[in-house]
Amino acid sequence: MTTTLLWFRQDLRLFDNPALLWAAARGAILPVYILDTTDPWAPGAASRWWLHHALTALQAALAQHGLPLVLRRGDPRQLILQLAADAKADAICWNRCYEPHAIARDTALKARLKDSGLTVATHNAALLFEPWEIKSQTGTPYKVFTPYYKACLAQNKAQPVGGAPDKLTAAPALPSEALADWHFLPNQPDWAAGFGWDATPGGAERLLQNFLQEPLPNYKTARDRPDCAGTSRLSPYLHWGQIGPRQIWHVIQTAMQEARPGVINGGEAYLRELIWREFCTHLLYHQPAMPEAPLQDSFKRFPWRTDAAGLRAWQNGETGYPIVDAGMRQLWQTGWMHNRVRMIVASFLIKDLLLPWQAGESWFWDTLVDADLANNAAGWQWVAGCGADAAPYYRVFNPLLQSQKFDPDGNYIRRYVPELAELPTAHIHAPETAPPEVLRAAGVQLGSHYPRPILDHKAAKARALAALETIKAQN
Repeated sequence: MTTTLLWFRQDLRLFDNPALLWAAARGAILPVYILDTTDPWAPGAASRWWLHHALTALQAALAQHGLPLVLRRGDPRQLILQLAADAKADAICWNRCYEPHAIARDTALKARLKDSGLTVATHNAALLFEPWEIKSQTGTPYKVFTPYYKACLAQNKAQPVGGAPDKLTAAPALPSEALADWHFLPNQPDWAAGFGWDATPGGAERLLQNFLQEPLPNYKTARDRPDCAGTSRLSPYLHWGQIGPRQIWHVIQTAMQEARPGVINGGEAYLRELIWREFCTHLLYHQPAMPEAPLQDSFKRFPWRTDAAGLRAWQNGETGYPIVDAGMRQLWQTGWMHNRVRMIVASFLIKDLLLPWQAGESWFWDTLVDADLANNAAGWQWVAGCGADAAPYYRVFNPLLQSQKFDPDGNYIRRYVPELAELPTAHIHAPETAPPEVLRAAGVQLGSHYPRPILDHKAAKARALAALETIKAQN
């Protein structure tokens, strides 16, 4: 009987898993997961929390088919070769990852495996389109989203969705490390106690079905409202591969064909966001330095400030700007932040505090359960105005206006900044403007109960625009 070593990575599911289907068709399978200790972008604390529960779910799903999941830590370039030899495997397969480290690692490993006479098969489980498939008319990678989006739609390629294998055959078991020994869960105090995620493929499926019923018809407008459940919240499941984009694309397209009121507009807007995710991976694949360096060279000379106290206030949600503080506290309490608010808090860090976007990227990497190298880097560079298809640097979000527009009743602020909950809506977006008697009635004492604004937005905006002029003058 042939034996295939199946290497799980960011594809922690049985349904629509091309590598699993390929291995199942060959014969016996040895499923393994390796914690790559050589990865310079190892999962942050919130991602480790998610990964613990995701691997627990994968172990349980495989066990139902009689397959134990082998866990190992170390350098996959060594461990995969050793595991293949120990299992007497004649083939190794995996689903592709697109981070620079993963590409270099997998390329080297694939060559060594083939030199050893082993069959190697790699597959696409994470994307609708491979990063090298979508090219401009001149054959170059896209740097602007809208033409990339149109090129993807022009492909008009059906998105086949694979099911789960009916039968899996287990190879002889090998020793495994214990997941608990990896210490992915936080020590006391348990800062993740309120996360409240069902980090399983079943959790993803339930969120998708719920999204179809209520948020999808209103998605085009509701997606910008952090005070309501207007988004799918599927991003962490997509990152860890507990649900695939092909499955989501098929489900949304089917809903659109039913032509329920609002679904077509909502579906088109949602699928556009799914392709934005593809665009981020496209950028990272062709610009591997993107997580560390601005894509626009002029920003390498940008006069960033150093402000440890300001960074700490931003991280802790203590800036005195309620919409910013609500977002940062939502992030800490749930491991996730609404996308509109991600843009608001990012603009505040970069433009108001004049701190480098990499500081925000690093904090998000550690605290987001959906931390994704491509999405995170592309998003921060977009707000900073230094990436591909970026918002201009001179576009500075006004936190007060953003708060009033997208949290008009203040309910998002009341949820995550409860010390302001009793303030009337007219003052909850800017407590420092409330008369003393209103503050007293709401039980708010500025400076102790809730901080005063740590900066003046108008002055900070002027400072940011002046900083931009310095790099323009150097061009």
